Amino acid sequence: MISVEEARSRILSALEPTPAETIPLACGWGRVLARPIVARLTQPPADVSAMDGYAVRAAEATAGALLAVTGSAPAGHPFAGAVGPGEAVRIFTGALVPPGADAILLQEDAEAAEGRVRVTETVRPGRWIRRQGLDFTEGEALLPAGKRLTARDIGLAAAANHAWLAVHRAPRIGILATGDEIALPGDPIPAGGIVSSNAHALASLVRAAGGDPLVLPIAPDDSQAIAEAARAARACDLLVTTGGASVGDHDLVQSALGPQGFALDFWKIAMRPGKPLIWGRLGATPVLGLPGNPVSALVCSVQFLVPAIARLSGLPGGPPRTLQARAGAALPENDRRFDHLRASLDAAAPGLPVATPFPLQDSSMLKVLARAEALILRAPHAPALAAGETIEVIPLGDLGI
Repeated sequence: MISVEEARSRILSALEPTPAETIPLACGWGRVLARPIVARLTQPPADVSAMDGYAVRAAEATAGALLAVTGSAPAGHPFAGAVGPGEAVRIFTGALVPPGADAILLQEDAEAAEGRVRVTETVRPGRWIRRQGLDFTEGEALLPAGKRLTARDIGLAAAANHAWLAVHRAPRIGILATGDEIALPGDPIPAGGIVSSNAHALASLVRAAGGDPLVLPIAPDDSQAIAEAARAARACDLLVTTGGASVGDHDLVQSALGPQGFALDFWKIAMRPGKPLIWGRLGATPVLGLPGNPVSALVCSVQFLVPAIARLSGLPGGPPRTLQARAGAALPENDRRFDHLRASLDAAAPGLPVATPFPLQDSSMLKVLARAEALILRAPHAPALAAGETIEVIPLGDLGI
């Protein structure tokens, strides 16, 4: 068995980002830039007013001064003239500052009457003026390649006059559930069978991670059926199988794909849940074989599939974010496998949040996983801990799963 860290490193090192595609700016949220965003203009394009008031000469705008109002400058309608001695121009937020003015007199600090304005508060030079290029200048690099775009980034790209974005194509992730015993929700359930949850859960996880899931029909425990399904996914950037990864007589993923040219990199991870995990390549298509137990499949996805999708999307990929917490209950000594205990997380507790493991940790229990807010991480051979001691957890809310 290899460690979680080594397995993730080997997975990420075998993957390359997807090619670039051009998309409308409005579709950019959550996508990863393939090329940097460079400003196509200067913002603001000239000196503009930061407030409603009057454009004035600061040297004349002293308390008690009376100035003649010679015009108006709404945003988008620049004043055609200049501010001369003893003059002021009514101005509004975002409007261009007229030539001759070097400050803005706030309307709250002025008394207007009969074409004149009296200054009630002395103005300093440069006050309430946003200088040309305050935000950015033409040609300035604003967003780097490899950046996952937020709503704030979309706003910045729009302000920089980009209507289209070059981003990495969303990775296509094929999802293949295997097993004679599983049926889709709503379909007849075979004798001794169960409803398949993995494909739906994994498809949602793939979407949350920025991928494009392709859910394949369930493949029975038949080598030919598994091989045919895998061939159908060769156009995908990554094929994820679930079930059939262990060593039983009906765990056929490796044996089914072997004659198709499957090259195994590693199998078995020193982790709980999720020991039977396959990583290899079927021709040009990487293959990640997840365990069939639903909790094992999702925990393995947190450690391996989500980073893999990040890497394919144009990000570096890496371990999930962790934070420190306090143990809400005593934790026993761990064995040689890296453990992931499903736990509640009380973020409102004073000091560090409190993570309390659920009493039952069976890898088939989706109800427990659905209620979990964090995974408590227990390193191999970690010593027993008393309640209240510091631990490391993966907050599941961060992952959108």
